[in-house]
Amino acid sequence: MTGFGLAGKVRADPRAAYLMAPLRLRDLFLPVLLLFVGACAATPRTTWNYGGMVAAANPYAAEAAADVLRQGGSAVDAAIAAHAVLGLVEPQSSGLGGGAFMLVYDRAADRTYAYDGRETAPAGARPDMFMVGDAPMGFLDAWQSGLAVGTPGTVALYEVVNARHGRLSLADDLARAIELAQQGFEVSPRLAGFLVQMRGPSRIDDNPATRDYFYPGGEPLAAGTIRDNPAYAETLTRIAGEGSAAFYRGELAAEIAAAAQADPYPGTLSAADLAAYRVAVREALCAPAGSETVCTMPPPSSGLTEIMILHLYDLFAATDGAAPVIEGVDLAALVDAQRLAYADRDFYVADADHVSVPTDDLIDPAYLSVRAGQRVAPQGIPEPGDPGEVLRGQPIGDRWGRDGTDEIGGTSHLSVVDREGNAVSMTATVEAPFGSSRWAGGFLLNNQMTDFSRVPTLGGKPVANAVAPGKRPRSSMSPVIVFDEDGELKLVAGSPGGNSIIAYVAKVLVGVLRGGQPVQTAVDAPNVIARGPTVRVETGMPGGETQADGLSALGYPVEEREGENSGLHVIVVTPEGLRGAADPRREGRVIAVN
Repeated sequence: MTGFGLAGKVRADPRAAYLMAPLRLRDLFLPVLLLFVGACAATPRTTWNYGGMVAAANPYAAEAAADVLRQGGSAVDAAIAAHAVLGLVEPQSSGLGGGAFMLVYDRAADRTYAYDGRETAPAGARPDMFMVGDAPMGFLDAWQSGLAVGTPGTVALYEVVNARHGRLSLADDLARAIELAQQGFEVSPRLAGFLVQMRGPSRIDDNPATRDYFYPGGEPLAAGTIRDNPAYAETLTRIAGEGSAAFYRGELAAEIAAAAQADPYPGTLSAADLAAYRVAVREALCAPAGSETVCTMPPPSSGLTEIMILHLYDLFAATDGAAPVIEGVDLAALVDAQRLAYADRDFYVADADHVSVPTDDLIDPAYLSVRAGQRVAPQGIPEPGDPGEVLRGQPIGDRWGRDGTDEIGGTSHLSVVDREGNAVSMTATVEAPFGSSRWAGGFLLNNQMTDFSRVPTLGGKPVANAVAPGKRPRSSMSPVIVFDEDGELKLVAGSPGGNSIIAYVAKVLVGVLRGGQPVQTAVDAPNVIARGPTVRVETGMPGGETQADGLSALGYPVEEREGENSGLHVIVVTPEGLRGAADPRREGRVIAVN
Protein backbone atom coordinates (compact mmCIF):
# COMPACT_ATOMS: atom_id res chain seq x y z
CA MET A 1 0.00 0.00 0.00
CA THR A 2 1.36 3.38 -0.96
CA GLY A 3 1.67 6.27 1.44
CA PHE A 4 0.89 9.90 0.96
CA GLY A 5 0.25 11.30 -2.48
CA LEU A 6 -2.58 12.32 -4.77
CA ALA A 7 -5.62 10.57 -3.30
CA GLY A 8 -3.65 7.63 -2.00
CA LYS A 9 -5.25 5.10 0.33
CA VAL A 10 -3.64 6.76 3.34
CA ARG A 11 -5.14 10.08 4.41
CA ALA A 12 -3.21 13.05 3.11
CA ASP A 13 -3.56 16.80 2.47
CA PRO A 14 -7.29 17.69 2.23
CA ARG A 15 -6.79 20.60 -0.16
CA ALA A 16 -8.53 20.25 -3.50
CA ALA A 17 -7.12 20.83 -6.97
CA TYR A 18 -9.58 22.19 -9.51
CA LEU A 19 -9.94 21.23 -13.15
CA MET A 20 -11.80 23.50 -15.48
CA ALA A 21 -14.21 22.30 -18.10
CA PRO A 22 -13.31 21.98 -20.89
CA LEU A 23 -10.03 20.22 -20.14
CA ARG A 24 -7.03 21.71 -21.91
CA LEU A 25 -3.86 19.89 -22.91
CA ARG A 26 -1.74 21.69 -20.34
CA ASP A 27 -4.17 20.60 -17.61
CA LEU A 28 -3.07 17.03 -18.22
CA PHE A 29 0.65 17.51 -17.60
CA LEU A 30 0.67 17.41 -13.79
CA PRO A 31 -1.90 14.59 -13.46
CA VAL A 32 -0.09 12.45 -16.01
CA LEU A 33 3.23 13.08 -14.26
CA LEU A 34 1.72 12.17 -10.90
CA LEU A 35 0.16 9.03 -12.33
CA PHE A 36 3.53 8.02 -13.81
CA VAL A 37 5.39 8.65 -10.56
CA GLY A 38 2.69 6.84 -8.57
CA ALA A 39 2.78 3.86 -10.89
CA CYS A 40 6.56 3.64 -10.64
CA ALA A 41 6.44 3.76 -6.85
CA ALA A 42 3.51 1.40 -6.43
CA THR A 43 3.73 -1.90 -4.65
CA PRO A 44 3.64 -4.75 -7.21
CA ARG A 45 0.16 -6.25 -7.32
CA THR A 46 -0.77 -9.90 -7.55
CA THR A 47 -2.44 -11.09 -10.74
CA TRP A 48 -6.13 -10.18 -10.96
CA ASN A 49 -8.13 -13.30 -11.84
CA TYR A 50 -11.67 -12.21 -11.01
CA GLY A 51 -12.91 -10.64 -14.24
CA GLY A 52 -15.12 -7.57 -14.08
CA MET A 53 -18.57 -6.67 -12.79
CA VAL A 54 -21.08 -3.84 -12.83
CA ALA A 55 -23.99 -3.15 -10.50
CA ALA A 56 -26.26 -0.31 -11.62
CA ALA A 57 -29.82 0.88 -11.08
CA ASN A 58 -31.31 -0.05 -14.46
CA PRO A 59 -30.78 -2.99 -16.85
CA TYR A 60 -30.07 -0.68 -19.82
CA ALA A 61 -27.31 1.03 -17.83
CA ALA A 62 -25.80 -2.21 -16.56
CA GLU A 63 -25.69 -3.64 -20.09
CA ALA A 64 -24.06 -0.49 -21.47
CA ALA A 65 -21.33 -0.69 -18.82
CA ALA A 66 -20.80 -4.41 -19.36
CA ASP A 67 -20.44 -3.89 -23.12
CA VAL A 68 -17.78 -1.25 -22.52
CA LEU A 69 -15.87 -3.64 -20.25
CA ARG A 70 -16.06 -6.35 -22.91
CA GLN A 71 -14.60 -3.88 -25.42
CA GLY A 72 -11.57 -3.41 -23.18
CA GLY A 73 -12.79 -0.26 -21.47
CA SER A 74 -11.79 0.65 -17.94
CA ALA A 75 -14.02 0.86 -14.89
CA VAL A 76 -14.25 4.60 -15.51
CA ASP A 77 -15.32 4.10 -19.14
CA ALA A 78 -18.00 1.69 -17.94
CA ALA A 79 -19.20 4.10 -15.25
CA ILE A 80 -19.58 6.94 -17.75
CA ALA A 81 -21.46 4.65 -20.15
CA ALA A 82 -23.80 3.48 -17.40
CA HIS A 83 -24.47 6.94 -16.04
CA ALA A 84 -25.14 8.50 -19.44
CA VAL A 85 -27.79 5.82 -19.95
CA LEU A 86 -29.22 6.39 -16.47
CA GLY A 87 -29.70 10.06 -17.34
CA LEU A 88 -31.98 8.90 -20.16
CA VAL A 89 -33.90 5.99 -18.62
CA GLU A 90 -33.92 7.12 -14.96
CA PRO A 91 -34.13 10.94 -15.26
CA GLN A 92 -35.91 11.25 -11.94
CA SER A 93 -32.68 10.31 -10.17
CA SER A 94 -29.65 11.79 -11.95
CA GLY A 95 -28.38 13.08 -15.27
CA LEU A 96 -26.38 15.67 -17.17
CA GLY A 97 -28.10 18.50 -15.31
CA GLY A 98 -26.88 17.32 -11.90
CA GLY A 99 -23.67 16.35 -10.17
CA ALA A 100 -21.78 13.36 -8.82
CA PHE A 101 -19.00 12.05 -6.61
CA MET A 102 -16.69 9.43 -8.09
CA LEU A 103 -14.07 7.32 -6.33
CA VAL A 104 -11.61 5.62 -8.68
CA TYR A 105 -9.23 2.87 -7.57
CA ASP A 106 -6.24 2.39 -9.87
CA ARG A 107 -4.89 -1.06 -9.04
CA ALA A 108 -1.58 -0.75 -10.91
CA ALA A 109 -0.75 2.47 -9.07
CA ASP A 110 -2.38 1.22 -5.85
CA ARG A 111 -4.11 4.58 -5.44
CA THR A 112 -7.64 5.78 -4.88
CA TYR A 113 -8.64 9.06 -6.51
CA ALA A 114 -11.56 11.26 -5.41
CA TYR A 115 -13.37 13.39 -8.00
CA ASP A 116 -15.92 15.95 -6.86
CA GLY A 117 -18.37 16.82 -9.62
CA ARG A 118 -20.85 18.30 -7.14
CA GLU A 119 -22.87 21.31 -8.27
CA THR A 120 -21.75 24.78 -7.18
CA ALA A 121 -23.78 27.80 -6.12
CA PRO A 122 -23.99 30.53 -8.77
CA ALA A 123 -22.00 33.73 -8.32
CA GLY A 124 -25.26 35.54 -7.59
CA ALA A 125 -26.26 33.22 -4.73
CA ARG A 126 -26.52 34.70 -1.25
CA PRO A 127 -27.01 33.19 2.23
CA ASP A 128 -30.57 34.47 2.65
CA MET A 129 -31.82 33.71 -0.85
CA PHE A 130 -34.34 31.14 0.44
CA MET A 131 -35.68 33.47 3.16
CA VAL A 132 -39.06 35.17 2.73
CA GLY A 133 -39.10 37.87 5.38
CA ASP A 134 -38.03 36.21 8.62
CA ALA A 135 -39.04 32.69 7.58
CA PRO A 136 -37.48 30.22 5.17
CA MET A 137 -39.26 29.57 1.89
CA GLY A 138 -41.35 26.40 1.96
CA PHE A 139 -39.55 23.37 0.58
CA LEU A 140 -41.94 22.82 -2.34
CA ASP A 141 -41.54 26.42 -3.53
CA ALA A 142 -37.76 26.29 -3.08
CA TRP A 143 -37.48 22.87 -4.78
CA GLN A 144 -39.27 24.00 -7.96
CA SER A 145 -37.69 27.44 -8.09
CA GLY A 146 -34.91 28.71 -10.31
CA LEU A 147 -33.07 29.57 -7.10
CA ALA A 148 -32.59 25.84 -6.52
CA VAL A 149 -30.54 25.24 -9.68
CA GLY A 150 -26.80 24.91 -9.13
CA THR A 151 -24.09 24.76 -11.78
CA PRO A 152 -24.11 21.13 -13.04
CA GLY A 153 -20.89 19.14 -12.69
CA THR A 154 -21.58 15.77 -14.34
CA VAL A 155 -20.36 16.51 -17.87
CA ALA A 156 -17.12 18.09 -16.63
CA LEU A 157 -16.62 15.02 -14.45
CA TYR A 158 -17.05 12.72 -17.46
CA GLU A 159 -14.34 14.56 -19.35
CA VAL A 160 -11.84 14.74 -16.50
CA VAL A 161 -12.04 11.09 -15.45
CA ASN A 162 -12.08 9.82 -19.03
CA ALA A 163 -8.90 11.78 -19.79
CA ARG A 164 -7.19 10.42 -16.68
CA HIS A 165 -8.44 6.86 -16.41
CA GLY A 166 -10.25 5.94 -19.60
CA ARG A 167 -9.04 3.48 -22.21
CA LEU A 168 -11.75 4.31 -24.71
CA SER A 169 -12.72 7.70 -26.07
CA LEU A 170 -15.50 9.72 -24.51
CA ALA A 171 -17.44 9.19 -27.73
CA ASP A 172 -17.15 5.41 -27.21
CA ASP A 173 -18.40 5.76 -23.65
CA LEU A 174 -21.46 7.77 -24.74
CA ALA A 175 -22.32 5.69 -27.81
CA ARG A 176 -24.94 3.42 -26.20
CA ALA A 177 -26.78 6.30 -24.55
CA ILE A 178 -26.89 8.15 -27.88
CA GLU A 179 -28.24 5.05 -29.63
CA LEU A 180 -30.95 4.50 -27.01
CA ALA A 181 -31.99 8.15 -27.11
CA GLN A 182 -32.33 7.97 -30.89
CA GLN A 183 -34.07 4.59 -31.13
CA GLY A 184 -36.08 4.73 -27.91
CA PHE A 185 -36.10 2.85 -24.63
CA GLU A 186 -38.84 1.06 -22.72
CA VAL A 187 -40.21 3.18 -19.88
CA SER A 188 -39.73 1.32 -16.61
CA PRO A 189 -42.39 0.87 -13.92
CA ARG A 190 -40.37 3.03 -11.54
CA LEU A 191 -40.19 5.99 -13.93
CA ALA A 192 -43.88 5.61 -14.76
CA GLY A 193 -44.76 5.52 -11.06
CA PHE A 194 -42.79 8.66 -10.29
CA LEU A 195 -44.56 10.52 -13.10
CA VAL A 196 -47.88 9.77 -11.42
CA GLN A 197 -46.62 10.62 -7.91
CA MET A 198 -44.93 13.89 -8.86
CA ARG A 199 -47.80 15.27 -10.88
CA GLY A 200 -49.16 17.16 -7.88
CA PRO A 201 -46.22 18.34 -5.77
CA SER A 202 -43.87 19.25 -8.64
CA ARG A 203 -44.13 21.28 -11.83
CA ILE A 204 -43.00 18.37 -14.02
CA ASP A 205 -46.43 18.35 -15.72
CA ASP A 206 -46.74 22.16 -15.83
CA ASN A 207 -43.50 23.29 -17.46
CA PRO A 208 -44.09 23.08 -21.23
CA ALA A 209 -40.93 21.14 -22.18
CA THR A 210 -41.26 18.51 -19.46
CA ARG A 211 -45.02 18.24 -19.97
CA ASP A 212 -44.56 17.51 -23.67
CA TYR A 213 -41.86 14.90 -23.02
CA PHE A 214 -43.22 13.08 -19.95
CA TYR A 215 -46.99 13.65 -20.40
CA PRO A 216 -47.69 13.37 -24.13
CA GLY A 217 -51.38 13.98 -24.77
CA GLY A 218 -51.75 15.06 -21.16
CA GLU A 219 -51.16 11.58 -19.68
CA PRO A 220 -48.00 10.32 -17.93
CA LEU A 221 -45.82 7.88 -19.83
CA ALA A 222 -46.98 4.36 -19.02
CA ALA A 223 -44.64 1.48 -18.19
CA GLY A 224 -43.67 -0.34 -21.37
CA THR A 225 -44.01 2.74 -23.59
CA ILE A 226 -41.13 3.26 -26.04
CA ARG A 227 -39.82 6.79 -25.53
CA ASP A 228 -37.06 8.42 -27.57
CA ASN A 229 -35.25 11.66 -26.75
CA PRO A 230 -33.71 13.27 -29.86
CA ALA A 231 -32.61 16.36 -27.90
CA TYR A 232 -30.65 14.20 -25.44
CA ALA A 233 -29.05 12.32 -28.34
CA GLU A 234 -28.02 15.62 -29.90
CA THR A 235 -26.56 16.92 -26.63
CA LEU A 236 -24.50 13.76 -26.09
CA THR A 237 -23.38 13.73 -29.72
CA ARG A 238 -22.06 17.25 -29.37
CA ILE A 239 -20.29 16.40 -26.10
CA ALA A 240 -18.77 13.31 -27.76
CA GLY A 241 -17.40 15.45 -30.57
CA GLU A 242 -16.56 18.73 -28.85
CA GLY A 243 -15.98 17.74 -25.24
CA SER A 244 -17.49 19.55 -22.28
CA ALA A 245 -17.25 22.90 -24.13
CA ALA A 246 -20.45 21.87 -25.90
CA PHE A 247 -22.20 21.89 -22.53
CA TYR A 248 -20.54 24.72 -20.61
CA ARG A 249 -20.31 27.27 -23.41
CA GLY A 250 -22.40 28.48 -26.30
CA GLU A 251 -25.98 27.67 -27.19
CA LEU A 252 -26.64 24.93 -24.64
CA ALA A 253 -25.15 26.94 -21.77
CA ALA A 254 -27.45 29.83 -22.68
CA GLU A 255 -30.44 27.46 -22.73
CA ILE A 256 -29.55 26.09 -19.29
CA ALA A 257 -29.18 29.60 -17.85
CA ALA A 258 -32.49 30.70 -19.36
CA ALA A 259 -34.30 27.73 -17.81
CA ALA A 260 -32.84 28.53 -14.37
CA GLN A 261 -33.74 32.22 -14.69
CA ALA A 262 -37.38 31.55 -15.61
CA ASP A 263 -40.33 32.09 -13.26
CA PRO A 264 -41.36 31.16 -10.63
CA TYR A 265 -38.69 32.47 -8.28
CA PRO A 266 -36.04 32.93 -10.99
CA GLY A 267 -32.48 32.02 -10.08
CA THR A 268 -29.19 33.66 -10.95
CA LEU A 269 -27.38 30.81 -12.72
CA SER A 270 -25.69 32.35 -15.74
CA ALA A 271 -23.62 31.33 -18.73
CA ALA A 272 -20.61 32.74 -16.89
CA ASP A 273 -21.27 30.36 -13.97
CA LEU A 274 -21.29 27.43 -16.39
CA ALA A 275 -18.09 28.52 -18.11
CA ALA A 276 -16.36 28.85 -14.73
CA TYR A 277 -17.27 25.37 -13.43
CA ARG A 278 -14.39 23.17 -12.28
CA VAL A 279 -14.20 19.59 -11.07
CA ALA A 280 -12.44 19.36 -7.71
CA VAL A 281 -9.83 16.61 -7.44
CA ARG A 282 -9.64 15.86 -3.74
CA GLU A 283 -7.68 13.55 -1.49
CA ALA A 284 -9.68 10.39 -0.93
CA LEU A 285 -10.56 10.13 2.74
CA CYS A 286 -9.05 6.80 3.82
CA ALA A 287 -8.76 5.40 7.33
CA PRO A 288 -8.43 2.02 9.03
CA ALA A 289 -11.56 0.48 10.52
CA GLY A 290 -10.77 -2.80 12.20
CA SER A 291 -8.57 -4.79 9.83
CA GLU A 292 -9.89 -2.99 6.74
CA THR A 293 -9.16 0.39 5.20
CA VAL A 294 -12.22 2.38 4.18
CA CYS A 295 -11.86 5.02 1.45
CA THR A 296 -14.59 7.52 0.71
CA MET A 297 -15.21 11.08 -0.45
CA PRO A 298 -14.21 13.94 1.88
CA PRO A 299 -16.57 16.88 2.56
CA PRO A 300 -18.87 18.17 1.21
CA SER A 301 -19.71 14.45 1.03
CA SER A 302 -20.78 12.76 4.26
CA GLY A 303 -18.48 9.80 3.62
CA LEU A 304 -16.60 10.37 6.89
CA THR A 305 -19.71 9.17 8.73
CA GLU A 306 -19.17 5.65 7.35
CA ILE A 307 -15.72 5.52 8.97
CA MET A 308 -17.15 6.92 12.21
CA ILE A 309 -20.00 4.41 12.30
CA LEU A 310 -17.73 1.40 11.78
CA HIS A 311 -15.39 2.56 14.56
CA LEU A 312 -18.22 3.30 16.96
CA TYR A 313 -20.01 0.07 16.11
CA ASP A 314 -16.89 -1.92 16.99
CA LEU A 315 -16.55 -0.12 20.30
CA PHE A 316 -20.21 -0.62 21.22
CA ALA A 317 -20.42 -4.23 20.04
CA ALA A 318 -17.41 -5.16 22.13
CA THR A 319 -19.16 -4.12 25.35
CA ASP A 320 -22.85 -4.76 24.70
CA GLY A 321 -22.93 -8.19 26.30
CA ALA A 322 -26.53 -9.37 26.17
CA ALA A 323 -27.67 -7.01 23.39
CA PRO A 324 -29.65 -8.84 20.68
CA VAL A 325 -27.67 -9.85 17.60
CA ILE A 326 -29.66 -10.38 14.38
CA GLU A 327 -27.98 -11.96 11.34
CA GLY A 328 -24.60 -11.29 12.96
CA VAL A 329 -25.31 -7.59 13.58
CA ASP A 330 -25.64 -5.91 16.98
CA LEU A 331 -28.61 -3.72 16.16
CA ALA A 332 -28.31 -1.44 19.19
CA ALA A 333 -24.64 -0.80 18.41
CA LEU A 334 -25.53 0.11 14.81
CA VAL A 335 -28.32 2.45 15.91
CA ASP A 336 -26.22 4.27 18.50
CA ALA A 337 -23.23 4.57 16.15
CA GLN A 338 -25.52 6.18 13.58
CA ARG A 339 -27.01 8.54 16.15
CA LEU A 340 -23.64 9.98 17.15
CA ALA A 341 -22.26 10.13 13.59
CA TYR A 342 -25.37 11.90 12.26
CA ALA A 343 -25.24 14.43 15.11
CA ASP A 344 -21.64 15.32 14.28
CA ARG A 345 -22.31 15.36 10.54
CA ASP A 346 -25.27 17.73 10.89
CA PHE A 347 -23.17 20.12 12.95
CA TYR A 348 -19.78 20.19 11.22
CA VAL A 349 -19.90 18.92 7.62
CA ALA A 350 -20.04 21.39 4.74
CA ASP A 351 -17.83 22.46 1.83
CA ALA A 352 -14.31 22.45 3.32
CA ASP A 353 -13.14 24.90 0.66
CA HIS A 354 -15.39 27.53 2.28
CA VAL A 355 -15.57 26.64 5.97
CA SER A 356 -13.32 24.81 8.43
CA VAL A 357 -14.45 21.18 8.69
CA PRO A 358 -12.65 19.06 11.35
CA THR A 359 -12.52 16.04 9.05
CA ASP A 360 -9.42 14.36 10.46
CA ASP A 361 -10.54 15.05 14.03
CA LEU A 362 -13.94 13.43 13.52
CA ILE A 363 -12.40 10.14 12.38
CA ASP A 364 -9.51 10.21 14.88
CA PRO A 365 -9.64 6.99 16.99
CA ALA A 366 -8.86 9.02 20.14
CA TYR A 367 -11.90 11.22 19.53
CA LEU A 368 -14.11 8.27 18.65
CA SER A 369 -13.13 6.48 21.86
CA VAL A 370 -14.31 9.48 23.87
CA ARG A 371 -17.35 9.90 21.61
CA ALA A 372 -18.36 6.31 22.33
CA GLY A 373 -18.55 7.26 25.99
CA GLN A 374 -21.20 9.83 25.04
CA ARG A 375 -23.59 7.12 23.88
CA VAL A 376 -27.09 8.21 24.84
CA ALA A 377 -29.81 6.09 26.42
CA PRO A 378 -32.44 4.66 24.03
CA GLN A 379 -34.85 7.47 24.98
CA GLY A 380 -32.12 10.12 24.86
CA ILE A 381 -31.42 12.84 22.32
CA PRO A 382 -28.00 12.64 20.60
CA GLU A 383 -25.96 15.83 20.62
CA PRO A 384 -22.85 16.70 18.60
CA GLY A 385 -19.47 16.10 20.16
CA ASP A 386 -16.52 18.49 20.23
CA PRO A 387 -13.37 16.95 18.74
CA GLY A 388 -11.38 20.14 19.28
CA GLU A 389 -11.96 20.00 23.02
CA VAL A 390 -11.27 16.26 23.18
CA LEU A 391 -8.06 16.26 21.15
CA ARG A 392 -6.52 19.65 21.96
CA GLY A 393 -8.47 21.18 24.79
CA GLN A 394 -9.68 23.85 22.34
CA PRO A 395 -13.47 23.74 21.92
CA ILE A 396 -14.86 24.25 18.43
CA GLY A 397 -18.50 23.42 19.16
CA ASP A 398 -19.45 27.06 19.58
CA ARG A 399 -18.58 27.96 15.98
CA TRP A 400 -21.70 26.73 14.24
CA GLY A 401 -25.43 26.33 14.46
CA ARG A 402 -26.77 22.84 13.81
CA ASP A 403 -28.14 22.13 10.32
CA GLY A 404 -31.01 19.66 10.06
CA THR A 405 -31.60 20.16 6.34
CA ASP A 406 -33.49 17.28 4.73
CA GLU A 407 -32.32 15.92 1.41
CA ILE A 408 -34.94 14.27 -0.76
CA GLY A 409 -33.96 11.03 -2.49
CA GLY A 410 -33.55 11.69 -6.22
CA THR A 411 -30.18 9.97 -6.64
CA SER A 412 -28.53 6.87 -8.18
CA HIS A 413 -25.47 4.77 -7.39
CA LEU A 414 -23.36 2.42 -9.51
CA SER A 415 -20.37 0.22 -8.70
CA VAL A 416 -17.91 -1.15 -11.26
CA VAL A 417 -14.85 -3.41 -11.20
CA ASP A 418 -13.03 -3.92 -14.49
CA ARG A 419 -11.05 -6.92 -15.72
CA GLU A 420 -7.77 -5.52 -14.33
CA GLY A 421 -9.17 -5.00 -10.84
CA ASN A 422 -9.69 -1.24 -11.08
CA ALA A 423 -12.86 -0.01 -9.40
CA VAL A 424 -15.32 2.88 -9.44
CA SER A 425 -17.89 3.88 -6.83
CA MET A 426 -20.08 6.65 -8.23
CA THR A 427 -23.10 8.33 -6.67
CA ALA A 428 -24.92 10.87 -8.84
CA THR A 429 -27.96 13.06 -8.31
CA VAL A 430 -30.31 15.82 -9.41
CA GLU A 431 -31.42 16.03 -5.72
CA ALA A 432 -35.22 15.55 -5.48
CA PRO A 433 -37.17 13.45 -8.01
CA PHE A 434 -36.87 15.13 -11.43
CA GLY A 435 -34.74 17.87 -9.89
CA SER A 436 -36.19 21.34 -10.37
CA SER A 437 -38.48 20.12 -13.20
CA ARG A 438 -36.65 22.55 -15.51
CA TRP A 439 -35.45 21.28 -18.86
CA ALA A 440 -32.68 22.04 -21.34
CA GLY A 441 -31.06 19.98 -24.08
CA GLY A 442 -33.19 16.91 -23.36
CA PHE A 443 -32.33 16.64 -19.66
CA LEU A 444 -33.54 17.93 -16.29
CA LEU A 445 -31.80 20.55 -14.18
CA ASN A 446 -31.00 19.90 -10.53
CA ASN A 447 -32.49 21.54 -7.44
CA GLN A 448 -29.23 21.01 -5.53
CA MET A 449 -29.21 24.40 -3.83
CA THR A 450 -31.94 23.14 -1.48
CA ASP A 451 -29.25 20.87 0.02
CA PHE A 452 -27.88 24.03 1.60
CA SER A 453 -29.44 25.21 4.83
CA ARG A 454 -32.26 27.56 3.89
CA VAL A 455 -31.66 29.30 7.24
CA PRO A 456 -28.19 30.95 7.23
CA THR A 457 -27.90 31.34 11.02
CA LEU A 458 -29.23 29.51 14.05
CA GLY A 459 -29.17 30.91 17.57
CA GLY A 460 -27.00 33.76 16.36
CA LYS A 461 -24.38 31.38 14.95
CA PRO A 462 -23.65 30.80 11.25
CA VAL A 463 -24.65 27.45 9.84
CA ALA A 464 -21.65 25.75 8.21
CA ASN A 465 -23.81 24.57 5.31
CA ALA A 466 -25.24 28.01 4.51
CA VAL A 467 -25.35 29.21 0.89
CA ALA A 468 -22.37 31.11 -0.55
CA PRO A 469 -21.26 31.85 -4.13
CA GLY A 470 -19.21 29.01 -5.60
CA LYS A 471 -19.86 26.79 -2.59
CA ARG A 472 -20.86 23.13 -2.92
CA PRO A 473 -23.81 22.02 -0.78
CA ARG A 474 -23.32 19.33 1.83
CA SER A 475 -24.30 15.92 0.55
CA SER A 476 -25.27 12.64 2.20
CA MET A 477 -23.82 10.78 -0.80
CA SER A 478 -21.19 8.42 0.59
CA PRO A 479 -19.53 6.22 -2.06
CA VAL A 480 -17.02 3.83 -0.51
CA ILE A 481 -14.25 1.47 -1.58
CA VAL A 482 -12.91 -0.91 1.09
CA PHE A 483 -9.56 -2.73 1.13
CA ASP A 484 -8.60 -5.77 3.18
CA GLU A 485 -5.69 -6.10 5.61
CA ASP A 486 -3.32 -6.77 2.70
CA GLY A 487 -4.43 -3.65 0.83
CA GLU A 488 -6.38 -5.65 -1.76
CA LEU A 489 -9.76 -4.55 -3.06
CA LYS A 490 -12.58 -5.98 -0.93
CA LEU A 491 -15.83 -4.02 -1.43
CA VAL A 492 -17.31 -1.28 -3.62
CA ALA A 493 -20.58 0.26 -2.43
CA GLY A 494 -22.90 3.23 -2.24
CA SER A 495 -26.56 4.16 -2.34
CA PRO A 496 -29.07 6.89 -3.14
CA GLY A 497 -31.67 7.89 -0.58
CA GLY A 498 -31.28 11.49 0.63
CA ASN A 499 -30.31 11.83 4.29
CA SER A 500 -30.74 8.10 4.76
CA ILE A 501 -27.84 7.25 2.43
CA ILE A 502 -25.51 7.26 5.44
CA ALA A 503 -27.58 4.60 7.21
CA TYR A 504 -28.14 2.52 4.06
CA VAL A 505 -24.43 2.26 3.27
CA ALA A 506 -23.54 1.64 6.92
CA LYS A 507 -26.01 -1.27 7.00
CA VAL A 508 -24.11 -3.02 4.22
CA LEU A 509 -20.65 -2.25 5.61
CA VAL A 510 -21.59 -3.63 9.02
CA GLY A 511 -23.53 -6.56 7.58
CA VAL A 512 -20.75 -7.72 5.24
CA LEU A 513 -17.62 -6.71 7.18
CA ARG A 514 -18.83 -7.40 10.72
CA GLY A 515 -21.81 -9.71 10.36
CA GLY A 516 -20.29 -11.96 7.71
CA GLN A 517 -23.44 -11.69 5.59
CA PRO A 518 -23.48 -12.54 1.88
CA VAL A 519 -23.67 -9.28 -0.03
CA GLN A 520 -27.20 -9.78 -1.36
CA THR A 521 -28.40 -10.66 2.15
CA ALA A 522 -26.88 -7.45 3.48
CA VAL A 523 -28.52 -5.36 0.75
CA ASP A 524 -31.90 -7.05 1.19
CA ALA A 525 -31.90 -6.60 4.98
CA PRO A 526 -34.35 -4.08 6.46
CA ASN A 527 -33.03 -0.54 6.58
CA VAL A 528 -32.67 1.04 10.02
CA ILE A 529 -32.13 4.80 10.12
CA ALA A 530 -31.19 6.64 13.34
CA ARG A 531 -30.85 10.35 12.65
CA GLY A 532 -31.99 11.95 15.88
CA PRO A 533 -33.90 10.33 18.75
CA THR A 534 -36.40 8.33 16.66
CA VAL A 535 -35.28 5.11 14.96
CA ARG A 536 -36.94 4.40 11.63
CA VAL A 537 -37.26 0.68 10.80
CA GLU A 538 -38.27 -0.75 7.43
CA THR A 539 -40.90 -3.31 8.42
CA GLY A 540 -41.96 -4.11 4.86
CA MET A 541 -38.85 -6.25 4.32
CA PRO A 542 -38.48 -9.74 5.84
CA GLY A 543 -37.12 -9.44 9.38
CA GLY A 544 -38.17 -5.83 9.76
CA GLU A 545 -40.88 -6.53 12.33
CA THR A 546 -38.41 -8.53 14.40
CA GLN A 547 -35.94 -5.66 14.36
CA ALA A 548 -38.60 -3.10 15.24
CA ASP A 549 -39.83 -5.23 18.14
CA GLY A 550 -36.28 -5.81 19.39
CA LEU A 551 -35.44 -2.11 19.39
CA SER A 552 -38.76 -1.20 21.01
CA ALA A 553 -38.08 -3.74 23.76
CA LEU A 554 -34.76 -1.98 24.44
CA GLY A 555 -36.62 1.32 24.87
CA TYR A 556 -35.91 3.02 21.54
CA PRO A 557 -38.70 5.14 20.06
CA VAL A 558 -39.37 3.29 16.81
CA GLU A 559 -41.12 4.57 13.69
CA GLU A 560 -42.17 1.72 11.44
CA ARG A 561 -41.96 2.30 7.69
CA GLU A 562 -43.31 -0.05 5.05
CA GLY A 563 -40.54 0.75 2.59
CA GLU A 564 -37.34 2.74 2.18
CA ASN A 565 -35.71 4.47 -0.77
CA SER A 566 -32.33 2.73 -0.82
CA GLY A 567 -30.68 1.78 -4.08
CA LEU A 568 -27.62 -0.10 -2.89
CA HIS A 569 -25.40 -1.45 -5.65
CA VAL A 570 -22.48 -3.37 -4.23
CA ILE A 571 -19.60 -5.56 -5.39
CA VAL A 572 -17.61 -7.74 -3.00
CA VAL A 573 -14.38 -9.62 -3.75
CA THR A 574 -14.50 -13.11 -2.26
CA PRO A 575 -12.10 -16.09 -2.57
CA GLU A 576 -14.62 -17.58 -4.99
CA GLY A 577 -14.71 -14.47 -7.18
CA LEU A 578 -16.73 -11.28 -7.48
CA ARG A 579 -20.18 -11.22 -5.91
CA GLY A 580 -22.58 -8.40 -6.65
CA ALA A 581 -25.91 -7.21 -5.33
CA ALA A 582 -28.62 -4.93 -6.69
CA ASP A 583 -31.17 -3.45 -4.33
CA PRO A 584 -34.60 -5.15 -4.78
CA ARG A 585 -36.23 -1.82 -3.89
CA ARG A 586 -35.22 -0.47 -7.31
CA GLU A 587 -34.73 -1.85 -10.81
CA GLY A 588 -31.02 -2.59 -10.71
CA ARG A 589 -29.02 -5.39 -12.22
CA VAL A 590 -25.63 -7.02 -11.68
CA ILE A 591 -23.64 -8.29 -14.67
CA ALA A 592 -20.36 -10.22 -14.47
CA VAL A 593 -17.82 -9.86 -17.29
CA ASN A 594 -15.37 -12.76 -17.45
